[in-house]
Amino acid sequence: MNDLQIIQTRVFEIRNQRVMLDFHLAEMYEIETRVLKQAVRRNLERFPSDFMFQLEKTEFIEVITNCDKLKVECKFTPSLPFCFTEQGIAMLSSVLKSPKAIQINISIMRAFVELRKYAMGYAELSNRVDCLEYLLNVKINDIYVNLAQKEDKETKPRRVIGFNTNQ
Repeated sequence: MNDLQIIQTRVFEIRNQRVMLDFHLAEMYEIETRVLKQAVRRNLERFPSDFMFQLEKTEFIEVITNCDKLKVECKFTPSLPFCFTEQGIAMLSSVLKSPKAIQINISIMRAFVELRKYAMGYAELSNRVDCLEYLLNVKINDIYVNLAQKEDKETKPRRVIGFNTNQ
């Protein structure tokens, strides 16, 4: 797996937003999660709610339940994780100023761009399937109408062909 694929496996959809969890980001930045959280708490004005939010207990349990690839220490952390949106991750580069953080942020931004391309491709494919489904339904309706018309014609009494022996 290349870096882009690894990053994409760590992007979750929570509260209808694509986010990355603090412990995954800390691992990628090669720092402790508590150091990342500490840096964020010192700069909270840089992280409005559309950049970062903290998971609620029920949401975190759902993430743990749905994602079996989480490390054991992440599952049993006493504090609830922060979730960073794409903009929040970009803001992290101004808070974590190490060269490693800058390189990781570039990789993450590329991963989010790829995910957007995939989503747009999926939406286009979905539209095409919907269009084909509509056309197919129209054709099937035409077939039913034609069969019904043919059935109506067949129920009318038919004229007898040949010699009439009843005369």
